[in-house]
Amino acid sequence: MKLLQLTDIHLTKPGETIGDRDPNANFQKALAHAIHLHGDADALVITGDLSDWGDREDYIRLKEMLAPVPFPVHLCIGNHDERDVFLSVFPETSDDNGFVQSVFDLPVGTGIVLDSWGPNSHAGFYCETRRAWLATQLERLEGPVFLFMHHNPVPIGIAPMDQIMLQEAEAFGQLVARHADKIRHIFHGHCHLPLCGSLHGVPFSAPRGTNHAGWPDFGNDRNLSASDLPEAYAVILAGDNSVMVHMVEFGYQGEIRREGSPDYADWDRLTMVR
Repeated sequence: MKLLQLTDIHLTKPGETIGDRDPNANFQKALAHAIHLHGDADALVITGDLSDWGDREDYIRLKEMLAPVPFPVHLCIGNHDERDVFLSVFPETSDDNGFVQSVFDLPVGTGIVLDSWGPNSHAGFYCETRRAWLATQLERLEGPVFLFMHHNPVPIGIAPMDQIMLQEAEAFGQLVARHADKIRHIFHGHCHLPLCGSLHGVPFSAPRGTNHAGWPDFGNDRNLSASDLPEAYAVILAGDNSVMVHMVEFGYQGEIRREGSPDYADWDRLTMVR
């Protein structure tokens, strides 16, 4: 099974930039790159911050951009989004409680999109109603289950980012712990950093994002930190017993060289290209 994860696309008014980068152009570039190289993907999930300011025009433009994608697309919302505005364009993504949550079949197991949005805050929230919904899904599914969400459920050790992580992390973690035998992996965004770790034994990961990049500035206790690292998305390869996650830096502009060999017999000091 092959899945694609794009995150933090931050669509905004045409011509506007974020970090001197054009988020609309970069999202289109990411889509084109992913479709060209991974047209055999089983699904694409975009894990939030679909719009930079939650404007309806951004969601309309997103719908138009996604129309040609040749595989199923599933959407999370993030702190930069506006749930009601998003649902006015994508009403089919709502669960029975009005949250942007859904369950979808995969060649290996099941995917679940989670809604960690909350009003007037950049932090993430996963209230009792949402936890009850997720618990119901996890109880009825056989597994493996792959969770997709925007906010990081584990502190990353950088103070400003940890202030805006998932606020109900302990309650969410307890729910994950009860179903750790079914949950294969958690995929999130939000931090604009390549991250990996585990929560109650369940691995999680995040790619950098398709536009502006963060930096792990552990000495910064007040501001969010940015860098000029390349834009990226994730390619996820999963089988019955394994998960492999690649971060593909599609924004890299340098040379890609094919050198060396996996054949040990070709490793020669005089002739091997290094």
